[in-house]
Amino acid sequence: MDTNQPCIDIYNHVMPLKYLEEMKIHSSDPGLAKRMSSLKLLWDIPARVEMLKKWPHVKQILSLAVPSPEMLGGPDLSPQLARIANEGMYEMCQTWPDQFPSFVASLPMNNPAAALEEMAFAIEKMGAVGVQILTSVNGRAIDNPEFLPIFERMANHYQLPIWMHPIRLANKPDYVDEEKSKYEFWQVLGWPAETSLAMTRMVFSGLFDKVPDLKLITHHCGGMLPYFGGRAETLWAQLGARSSDGAEKDVLKNLKKAPIDYFKMFYGDTVLGGSASALRCGLDFFGSEQVVFASDCPFDPEGGEMYIREGIKSVFSVGLSPEDIHKVCCGNAAQLMKQDFFK
Repeated sequence: MDTNQPCIDIYNHVMPLKYLEEMKIHSSDPGLAKRMSSLKLLWDIPARVEMLKKWPHVKQILSLAVPSPEMLGGPDLSPQLARIANEGMYEMCQTWPDQFPSFVASLPMNNPAAALEEMAFAIEKMGAVGVQILTSVNGRAIDNPEFLPIFERMANHYQLPIWMHPIRLANKPDYVDEEKSKYEFWQVLGWPAETSLAMTRMVFSGLFDKVPDLKLITHHCGGMLPYFGGRAETLWAQLGARSSDGAEKDVLKNLKKAPIDYFKMFYGDTVLGGSASALRCGLDFFGSEQVVFASDCPFDPEGGEMYIREGIKSVFSVGLSPEDIHKVCCGNAAQLMKQDFFK
């Protein structure tokens, strides 16, 4: 393994201390608050910097851990919370630029007008290299027309990528006769399913026809789509055949190309728990030009180190050429963000 290979870790998480305190005040999910408070490297950034000394060739693009601003407050409060998060991440980048060259801005998605304002402030004033959204907005579908201006602004004006993080909470039951999800299915497998659902809504709503230059990075390497790509391609080619009223039979006619071709327009990250076989599947689906290295630090059993170490190992374990290793580790990310962080 070439330990000198530069890596841009495009999906890892922090929580500024001021935002952490707001979360404790406003969160209605005690389990979520407990989890975030217990992860030292999420909010103790000097300790994070010390840990990163083990990987001097890894630079992290920071993003906020859930809960997002709209999960903590209504449309009047969420803009203030987004600003707290973004200013906190900006301060981290200013203090430790060698480890954190930039960040991804959080938006108050339950207030689209304020989201556009925060997007402009974060990108133009603080140098954010993209924005992060969740797979739903407090349970509302991401293909709702009121969110379209956010996609359009990022693709057409800023020409920067959108990071999409899955969200499903424990209070969404697995079965109708239960009150909550059991055995943390809501997170372990529920999150990849939510990513796949959001991707599906974007594809069939015609988002990529409306915004063809959209660059959207899916967490966990596209959720279920790479693994079920063949099933998705063949069954969605028959869309409408299984509905009793055939209401969706005209959807395919309104798309400019086959559904599977839109799914391959997304980008996938390498956050797969270090599984080389899963990464190989994602690379086969998206191609080496549309997979980007990410660790999901510090959400691993070791509290920060494991996913970096095993994630790097997985990239070197799938038979990629040196050129493709460079693309996945840093080249694709630099192109997306229009910055070379290792020059």
